[in-house]
Amino acid sequence: MKRVLITGASGGLGQALCQAFSKEPIRLGLHVFKQKREGAHLVQNLQSEHCEPHLFQADLRNPADTQTLFRQFFETWGGIDILINNAGISRNRLFQKESPEAWDEVIRIDLSGAFYCTREAARIMEKQGKGHIINIASGAADKGRAGQAAYAAAKRGLIGLSQTAAKELGQNGIQVNAVCPGYLPTPMTAGLSPAQSKKLITENVLGRPSSLEEVSGFINMLSKMEHVSGQVFHLDSRIV
Repeated sequence: MKRVLITGASGGLGQALCQAFSKEPIRLGLHVFKQKREGAHLVQNLQSEHCEPHLFQADLRNPADTQTLFRQFFETWGGIDILINNAGISRNRLFQKESPEAWDEVIRIDLSGAFYCTREAARIMEKQGKGHIINIASGAADKGRAGQAAYAAAKRGLIGLSQTAAKELGQNGIQVNAVCPGYLPTPMTAGLSPAQSKKLITENVLGRPSSLEEVSGFINMLSKMEHVSGQVFHLDSRIV
C-alpha cells in the first residue's frame, strides 16, 4: 500500500484530499498542528478495511519538530511514497499595514514549513530511489493579490522551491510538482469580502470557482503519474 502524508489535513482542502486518497488501499498520515481534536475525528471517519489512517502532530515552523514528524512517520510505516505539502495560512492585510509578526508567520508556515518537510521527505525517498512531493501553491503567486503580500510571496517561493527540488532530486527518482487549486470555498477564503470573492470568481472564463472534489481528485491522479516533475498545474479557468 502507498504511504502518504498530507500536511494541514484538518483544513478544507486537506480534508478533501484525505477523502480522495482514502478511496483505495492506503496508509494515510494526517498532519495537524493545534487541531488535534479535528484530526482525531477525521481519522475515525477514514478508518476502513483498505484505509489505515494515522494522526501526526507537529509545528512545521520548527525544523526539529518536523524531523520528529518524519521520524515517527518512518517508524510507523518504514518509508514514504507521497508527501503533499498542503499546510498554509493567510493573513489578509495591505502590505503597508502588515506587521512583521504576521509576515513572518505566513512565510514560516507556507514556505519554510514546506521546505523543511520536503527536505525530510527527500532524505527518506533518496534511499528508496523514488517518491513524489506535491506542493500546494496558489494563483496569487503569478499575479499577486491585494491584501495578500506575504501569502503571494510565500506561494511564489514555493513554486521556485518545487522546480529547484525537481531538478536536484530527479536523478534520485523523486518527482516534485506544484498545484495551484484556484479559488475554493474553504475556511481560508471565508474571510474574504463578497466583493473580493465575486472578483475572484469572475476572473474565471467559466464564471465559477474551483471544486474541492475536482482539485483533490486531480492531485490524487497526479500522485500516480510517474513521468511528470517540475510542473505547475493551475486548476481553474483563469488565464494567466
